[in-house]
Amino acid sequence: MAPRDYGEEKEKAKRFLQDFYRDGPDGTKEFPYREQLKALAHRERRALFVALDDVSELDPALAEAACENAARYTRVFADAVHELLPLHTEHEVSNKDALDVYIEHRLLLEQRGREEGRLRSPQNQYPPELLRRFELYFHPPSTAKARVIREVRADSIGKLVTVRGIVTRVSEVKPMMVVATYSCDQCGAETYQPIQAPTFTPLLLCPSRECQTDRAGGRLYLQSRGSKFVRFQELRMQEHSDQVPAGHLPRSLTVVARGENTRQAQPGDHVGVTGIVLPRLPGGFRQLRQGLLAETYLEAHSIRQTNKSEEDDGSEELSEEELRQITEDDFYEKLAASIAPEIYGHEDVKKALLLLLVGGVERTPRGMRIRGNINICLMGDPGVAKSQLLSYIDRLAPRSQYTTGRGSSGVGLTAAVLRDAVTGELTLEGGALVLADGGVCCIDEFDKMLEADRTAIHEVMEQQSVSIAKAGVLATLNARCAILAAANPAYGRYNPQRSLEHNIQLPAALLSRFDLLWLIQDRPDRDNDLRLAQHITFVHQHSRQPPRARPALPMGLMRRYLALCRRRQPVVPESLADFLTAAYVEMRREASSGQHGAFTSPRSLLAVLRLATALARLRLVDVVAKEDVAEAMRLLEAARDSLLGDRGHQTRPQRASDAIFGALRELAQGAGAVPYAQALQRCLARGFTPAQLHDALHEYQELNVLQLNAARTRITFV
Repeated sequence: MAPRDYGEEKEKAKRFLQDFYRDGPDGTKEFPYREQLKALAHRERRALFVALDDVSELDPALAEAACENAARYTRVFADAVHELLPLHTEHEVSNKDALDVYIEHRLLLEQRGREEGRLRSPQNQYPPELLRRFELYFHPPSTAKARVIREVRADSIGKLVTVRGIVTRVSEVKPMMVVATYSCDQCGAETYQPIQAPTFTPLLLCPSRECQTDRAGGRLYLQSRGSKFVRFQELRMQEHSDQVPAGHLPRSLTVVARGENTRQAQPGDHVGVTGIVLPRLPGGFRQLRQGLLAETYLEAHSIRQTNKSEEDDGSEELSEEELRQITEDDFYEKLAASIAPEIYGHEDVKKALLLLLVGGVERTPRGMRIRGNINICLMGDPGVAKSQLLSYIDRLAPRSQYTTGRGSSGVGLTAAVLRDAVTGELTLEGGALVLADGGVCCIDEFDKMLEADRTAIHEVMEQQSVSIAKAGVLATLNARCAILAAANPAYGRYNPQRSLEHNIQLPAALLSRFDLLWLIQDRPDRDNDLRLAQHITFVHQHSRQPPRARPALPMGLMRRYLALCRRRQPVVPESLADFLTAAYVEMRREASSGQHGAFTSPRSLLAVLRLATALARLRLVDVVAKEDVAEAMRLLEAARDSLLGDRGHQTRPQRASDAIFGALRELAQGAGAVPYAQALQRCLARGFTPAQLHDALHEYQELNVLQLNAARTRITFV
């Protein structure tokens, strides 16, 4: 390979920055980089982003060389920009800072010294890094494929690569010295030291001619006002759990962000980072201990939020055709059936998981937080696909964490206090619940957790935060995540003759925080067992779900539709308030009579509201309808009936309103109307009071099922 002339490469970069254009909408030529250069010259922006796709249009060889030797070509393009800036300066900069005044003052002194015949020594010349008030970054070519962290090896050093992962730790933004300015205490000369490495050795003796000839010599003192600093932040990025081979630990990579790339990511974010892979030798005692080994880090050029899926980053909008494909003919059933289609049955459970992915609306009246995330606990016999449902939700949710009860500690779930290797300060590293902020945290084997670790979840499930008080660090971290837990019965199988606490052995304070408690039982049934066995055999043979009349939607399409649903903020109208309060009072009455196996508290009413707003979000509307509340009540009743096991339909009493409506339908015998006096007589004969008849008629009139005329003499069925 022939050696490159970097002076010629700089001229190519200058030609590109000045000559590249795009055709505008009105047919005129637009020069995007000229506009950026003009903004840099007038201090209207600090960073210049060079897209290598644009470079390859004019000079493919230059773009390829920039990818292969990114660190050198960053300096080449920066030199080109530095030489072009005076050509694009139209007026003097108004917003000057302390360093500008310092440099202007020194240039004025230098000019006076030149007029008096005193020349500046070569050691005291201004370095170009001190005069440059801009940053330059590359955008990768669109053909570049994102890599896994464990694929970044020695052949990637010096190259521009894109890596995907999850951010686990973020340091504070600190000022990092780029140019150190010293002044001599004897001759007054100033010396400048550009710093290229993370560590440096400060200069002590003045290198000027006057001090070199003097035996005593002058000592140098650092001038902070004349030095140049940039913002510095260090990130720790870890590969996704589905990218880790079996039996391996997840790999991590240090990302160094400077300038405009700082504060672009938080712990738990799934990011794609483009940067230069560089080696870094440790300093001080770490170098003595580590010997000849060097660490690699990524010098970030661009940081962008991504999705876990590499095929779909969730950024593109749904087209009209895709929206019609989802919302046509009974889309609620279609979306629920598209969740884990390889798993047979569990229709209501899948509907509840669909609402968990959408989530309700969070409210903050006067600063008090009422969570919108839906928490669900799946309980049941072994082998009913609880763990498979959890792993599918973990893959489908745009932001999620998967963990198990016995494999998690309280610190691993909340946050750990660690000492930062760069700054030496105590920092917090988020656990699974903090990393799942804004998503779903799936906890399998929930009943196997230790009691001390399980108490760490109480605050997260209701207050949506994690409070830490360790080693003098007092902090509150956001953990606004939905929790999907799976638990096995205490004695192998669920015994419907025993209470819920005896079967699950979880405290009431924890169970009441779950909006839905689903019990999935494995009951022997010949017809159902036959269909289940045929379904499992087909999936095992063909590695896909059996053909159905309603095909399942692709995972990427569902993810984009759910992201569209989460943008809605539906409200509950005042007309539904009486209906909701009456339903809650009835639930409390049934719970007080001991007819339910679950807890009924004010959290149950909030659960109905969350489920109803999630259903309204799913329909892409801004107002909750009565059918949304009815479906939320149905799911809540179905979950509670599942806890009763085989006793559910035997011991559950019929509501008075439903019994009166059944008696009226029986009295009508297919006719469209029935006299009010005859209906009252039939209800009194069945043991109901006139007040109960009045309440039943009022309730079914609200549902638009029947009508009572103004004279109260005739009941007509709609």
